[in-house]
Amino acid sequence: MRAWMIGVASLVASWLVASSASAFCGFYVAGADTELFNNATMVVMMREGTTTFLSMQNDYQGPAEDFAMVVPVPVVLDEAAVKTLPTEIFDRVDTLAAPRLVEYWEQDPCSRGTIGLGNLGTIGHGGGAGTGSGYGRGAGQTVRVEAEFAVGEYDIVILSATDSSDLETWLRENGYRIPAGAAEALRPYVESDQKFFVAKVDVSKVTFDAEGRALLSPLRIQYDSETFSLPVRLGMLNSSGTQDLVVHVLARGQRYEVANYENVTIPTNIDVSDATRERFGEFYAALFDQTLEHHEGAVVTEYAWQATGCDPCPGPVLSESDLVTLGAGNGSPTPATNVAAPTSEGPLPPEVIRRILRRHLNEVRFCMMQGGGTTTPVMRWTIGADGATSEIAIDSGGAATSCLESAVRRWQFPQADGPTRVKHPVPQSVMAASGGMSSFVLTRLHYRYGRGELGEDLVFRPAHGIVGGREMQNEQGELEASEAPFNNFQGRYIIRHAWEGEIACESPTRGIWGGPPTGGGEQVEAAVRPASAPRGQIALTSFLRQSIPAIGIGSLGAAAVAETEAEAEGEA
Repeated sequence: MRAWMIGVASLVASWLVASSASAFCGFYVAGADTELFNNATMVVMMREGTTTFLSMQNDYQGPAEDFAMVVPVPVVLDEAAVKTLPTEIFDRVDTLAAPRLVEYWEQDPCSRGTIGLGNLGTIGHGGGAGTGSGYGRGAGQTVRVEAEFAVGEYDIVILSATDSSDLETWLRENGYRIPAGAAEALRPYVESDQKFFVAKVDVSKVTFDAEGRALLSPLRIQYDSETFSLPVRLGMLNSSGTQDLVVHVLARGQRYEVANYENVTIPTNIDVSDATRERFGEFYAALFDQTLEHHEGAVVTEYAWQATGCDPCPGPVLSESDLVTLGAGNGSPTPATNVAAPTSEGPLPPEVIRRILRRHLNEVRFCMMQGGGTTTPVMRWTIGADGATSEIAIDSGGAATSCLESAVRRWQFPQADGPTRVKHPVPQSVMAASGGMSSFVLTRLHYRYGRGELGEDLVFRPAHGIVGGREMQNEQGELEASEAPFNNFQGRYIIRHAWEGEIACESPTRGIWGGPPTGGGEQVEAAVRPASAPRGQIALTSFLRQSIPAIGIGSLGAAAVAETEAEAEGEA
C-alpha cells in the first residue's frame, strides 16, 4: 500500500497501492468488470477546442494524511480550474466502454429468417481562490509557489521550478512523501517549463467508510494547450511491476489515438464457448495479452462509439449532465466566424470565397444538425464564370450529404474570368455547434507496461472513424471491422446457441440470431462480472470457436472446436 502518488502515468490506482433492418448487436449483455484491471489506473480526458479536462479517480488505500499527488501541467492553474467529481461517473464511463460478452440464440429456421429480429432489441439503457507566491525552504529561489487554494478535501499548490533537484527537496521538506529518484523523473518537465499541480489531503475534511478507509473525491483539472497529451513518465518511479493504464477520451465527433506509439484495435466479433460466461475476465485478459505479443508496446483501442448511445449496452450511456461534469461546454471552442480560406484553383480569390462561405454558416450548421454532426465532410464544387455552382460533391457527408449539396447549389459567388474549383472542409466550429452533446465520441485506449518500459508521455491525435463489434455483415458476408465515416467499435465476444428444435420446412434459413426461444422476458445474465482476472491460468484457444489470424491464432477446424469446447468446459 503506497502512501503517495506522483504524476499522471499511473494516475492514482496503480501508483497508490447499418447493413439491414434486422441487424442487432446483442442480448443479455455483460461487460468485463473493472476489477479485470485490478492494477490499472483510469483517467477520463475531454478535449474541447484547445482545452483539456483531465479527470482522475483517486483509488487510494493508505493513511489519508500521507496522500499526495504531483501532476505536470502546462500553465498555472487557478481555483476555478480544479473541481472535485462524484465517483459514480467513472463507473459509468468504465462500464460503457468495457468489453462485452453477449449471448444469441439461432431463430427458428422455418420462420423466414426475420422473426423477432426487428422487435427484440437489447438489454440495456437508452440515451438517456486566493493565490500566493514564495519560495520553499531549503530550495534557494528555484521553486516558486504560483498559486495556493483548497478544493474539497484537498489543499492545492501550483509550483514552478528551474531545477528538478530543488523541486524534489521542496516537496520533501514540505511534507510530501515522494520516491527516491524523483528529481531525474521531474527534470524533463522542469526543462520544458511545465508547472506542477500538487495536492495533499486535509484529514479534517475526509469522509471514511465503515472499515476506516479514506473516501477521496476524484479531481478534474482544466488547462489550455495546443498539444493534447498525458504526462505518464513519472509513474515509472513506483511501478512495482506490470501496470495497466486505461485512458478514456471524449471529443466532439472525433476518435483519438496515440501519435507516438503503435496503435492496434482489440480483436472483436469473436465467437466463444459457453464456458466463457464464467471466466470472461480471464478470457479477455488472455486475449489482450496475446494481442500485445504480436504488437509489443502498442496502445490498444478497445472502444470508440457515440457517448450517448451503445448497442449492446452493459450499463447506462452518458447523459448530458455527465458530459458537463467531465467538462463539456466549459472549454474554448473556435468562434463560429473563424472560417479558413478554402483550397481553390481558378481566378476567384480564396478570400472572396471565404467571405461568401461565412455568410452561409447557418445553412451548413443546419445540415450537420440534420445529419447528426458526427463526421467532418469535405465539400467540393466548381464556381462558373457567372458565379453559379456546379459539379458539387460532398466527401463523407453521411446523412448530411444531400442537404449540403442542396445548400451549395443555391450559393451565388461573384463573376470571374473563368471557372474556379473549390475544396473546403466543414469548419470545426460548425461541427462543434451542430453536434451538441450527442456528438461526443468516447474512445477507450489501453496501455500495459512494465517498470522502466515507458519512455514517452502519450501524445494524442485525431483518428479516422472505425466500426466493429456489431452484428452487421460487410459485402463479403463477414461481420464488419473496418474504417468508416463514423465510430461504432467495441470489443464484443459472442456465445451462440444453434437451433435445436424441429426443422419441418423444405427451405430452412439458418444463421439468424436473436433472443432466447423462451422469449425476451427471461431475465438471464449471460456473463458474470469477474471479481478479478488472474493471468496464466487458462489457454485462450480453449475458449475460442474461431481463428484469429491477426494475433497468430490459426484455423481451429470443426474437430478442434469440439475439442476446445470440451477443454473449456473442463477448465470452468
